[in-house]
Amino acid sequence: MEVIIQIALLALGFVLLVKGADWFVEGASKLAEKFGIPQLVIGLTIVAMGTSLPEAAVSVSAALKGSAEITIGNILGSNIMNILLILGITSVITPIAVQKSTVKYEIPFMIVISAILMGLGCTYNVLKFSDGLILWGLMLCYLAYLLYMTKKGAIVTEEESAGEADKPMPLWKMLLLILIGGGMIVLGSNVAVDAATALARIFGMSERLIGLTIVAFGTSLPELVTSATAAIKGKADIAVGNIVGSNIFNILFVVGTSALITPVAYAANFFTDSVICIAAAVLLWVLVIRNKRLGRAGGACMLVCYAAYFVYLMN
Repeated sequence: MEVIIQIALLALGFVLLVKGADWFVEGASKLAEKFGIPQLVIGLTIVAMGTSLPEAAVSVSAALKGSAEITIGNILGSNIMNILLILGITSVITPIAVQKSTVKYEIPFMIVISAILMGLGCTYNVLKFSDGLILWGLMLCYLAYLLYMTKKGAIVTEEESAGEADKPMPLWKMLLLILIGGGMIVLGSNVAVDAATALARIFGMSERLIGLTIVAFGTSLPELVTSATAAIKGKADIAVGNIVGSNIFNILFVVGTSALITPVAYAANFFTDSVICIAAAVLLWVLVIRNKRLGRAGGACMLVCYAAYFVYLMN
């Protein structure tokens, strides 16, 4: 009976996280727009970080509760899942064109910061305040790059590709969405971490395994829904850029913020997962570097790789 209750609580936590992040981003974006902040800046900050809010909330909550393996496991698991599973499924549905800047700059940057995270974690087996500063410094550099490239027209944002004018929203509704969304994110992260920890205890599983699989899947739901829906509608051309951007924010924003708030333990057995995270990014790069396109064969290869990784985790 306790297992059913904890699974239900975990599902509830994920629903609160995903919906809360959606409402928070909507309210914050509209409020920023009302105060004259350009759509370009809003899209590259609030909206871009929006899909990483579930990971951020869960990771910070887990770190504060002393469940550091869920913190790091959630990020590594999400990043591996985003590339191998989500992009794999999306490109099997429909081949994806990849922007030149994504191939030339963003994927290599994702590989580099994944290696930096592994290096920082393996050095002292803990991510400290100074490590958080390094990651945040890199994130500010990445935001500056995005702003520069988008002004040049080298990057197409999701808002530009949609090309739809939004209806005006009253101030009270913006503030309500921010407050309720923020509350749902905090509550959802606490519920999800507590339930995941309880399930790990019941089944005798490590928090690392729970973080790399169940929690990673739950916090990656926004990316999965967005990418699969775009593929079905034939608008998947921004899928790779969005996933790569989400992975970069996961490392720099989520892990960086967690380390600034509290030291985050980096267990020795995360070394293998970090190597797989880097290998997944390299595989993506190899598959798209020649034709600037992720085809069905490449997607199938990614899904096979994720299946092999999942089997490894279960053994």
